[in-house]
Amino acid sequence: MKYQVVRNTKYDYTGQSYSSGYPNLHKYPATMLPQIGIDILKELNISDGRLLDPYCGSGSSFMSALECGLTEMYGFDINPLAILISKVKFTKISHDAIAKTKQELRENVFEFLKDEQNIKKLKNPTITNIDFWFSSAVIANLTVIKHFINDIKDENIKNFFMIPFSETVRDCSYTRNNEFKLYRMKNEDILNFSPDVIGVYFKKLTDTISYYEYYYLPRLQKKITVDLHYSSFRPKHEFFDVVLTSPPYGDSRTTVAYGQFSTLSNEWLGIDYARKIDGMLMGGTKSKTALSNGIIADYVAQITKTDNKRALEVSAFYNDLGSSIKQVAESVKMGGKAIYVVGNRTVKEVQLPTDQFIAERFEENGFKHIITYQRALSNKSMPCKNSPTNKAGKTVNTMMFEYIVVCEKVA
Repeated sequence: MKYQVVRNTKYDYTGQSYSSGYPNLHKYPATMLPQIGIDILKELNISDGRLLDPYCGSGSSFMSALECGLTEMYGFDINPLAILISKVKFTKISHDAIAKTKQELRENVFEFLKDEQNIKKLKNPTITNIDFWFSSAVIANLTVIKHFINDIKDENIKNFFMIPFSETVRDCSYTRNNEFKLYRMKNEDILNFSPDVIGVYFKKLTDTISYYEYYYLPRLQKKITVDLHYSSFRPKHEFFDVVLTSPPYGDSRTTVAYGQFSTLSNEWLGIDYARKIDGMLMGGTKSKTALSNGIIADYVAQITKTDNKRALEVSAFYNDLGSSIKQVAESVKMGGKAIYVVGNRTVKEVQLPTDQFIAERFEENGFKHIITYQRALSNKSMPCKNSPTNKAGKTVNTMMFEYIVVCEKVA
C-alpha cells in the first residue's frame, strides 16, 4: 500500500536555518527545524496535553511545543550530551544566579592559574587517546575549568556552565572544523593550532548566557515541565496526547554519527561509555537475517543483490525503528497524534521509503495515516552525499527531501 504524500512548499522554509529564530546553545547534528513542529502543531490545533519525543536530541520538539502553548513534555535520548543540552535549554535559572557564578568562576580560574604549580595538583581526566586529540596546554586548561565547574553546588547551574565547556572541548581539540565524525586535523594544521582555551570558554559562556536570557528564559516564566532521561524510551500505556519527533534516518555508523560527534565532550563530562553510544543507537547491533516483510522488504532485497552486509545493517535499523514505533504507539491516548519528521536515505543506490515504513508500522499498531507532507531539505546539518559503491569520486545525493508523517490513534 502506498500512503499519500503531498508536496507542501509551506514547510520548505527557504532561506531559513535552525538559528533564524531559535538560537541553539550547543551544536548538534541533524537537528529538526523548530519551525516544522510549530506549524504542524498549529495545523493540527494542538495546544495542550502531554508531548513525547522518544529521540529528543537537543530539544527542537520542545521549542516547538512551547511556542504552541504546551507545558508538559517528556524526552528520551541515549546520548548524555543531547540530554544535557535539552535540560539546560528548558530549566529556569535566574539571571542573578548565572551572573554571580560566572564572576566567581572567572576569579577562581584566573587566581588558580597565577601559580603554575597548581595545575600539577589536578588529575587529568580519563580520555581515550587524549594526547592524540589535545595538546598538553589545552588539556591543562580544560582540566582547570572543569575542576571549578565541578565545584558549583547547584546542579542546574553546573549543567549550564558545562554547555560552553563542551563546545570549548571540541573547538580546542585537534578535530577538523565542521565535521560531525571524529577526524583529526592534518599535521601541518596542528603545528599552527594554539587556541586560547580560557578565552574561548569565557567567550562561549557569554554567548550562551546571552542566547539563554534572550530566548529561553522568557519562555520559562510559567510552569513548564520538561522531563528528560538519557535512556531509550520506556513506554507508558496511553499516557501521551501527541508525539513530535525526528528519529535517526539510518544507523549512526553510516548516516549521522551522533556518538562520534559527542565522544570527546561526553568523555570530558565523565561518561564512561561515550565510545559505545553509536552502537547503542538504532541499527547499532547488526541483524542476522534480512528484513523480509512489509513495505521495506523489496528495497532491502535490492540492496542484498549488491551487498548482503549492508542489507543486514539496513534491516537492523528498520527492526529497531519498528520496535520503537510499537512502544510509542502503545503509549499514545486514543485520538492522539504521532508526528514523525524523517528523511528517506539512499543505500547502494536504493532510496529507502522510511516515511512509508513509519506510516505502515503505525497503522499496524492501532493508528490511521492522516497525511505525509514532503518538504525540500536544505537546512539540516548532515551528510547530503554518500558513496554507494565505495569507488573514489562516485557519490549520489542521499536525501533531497524530508517527510512529515502524521498518524492518529484510532484503536
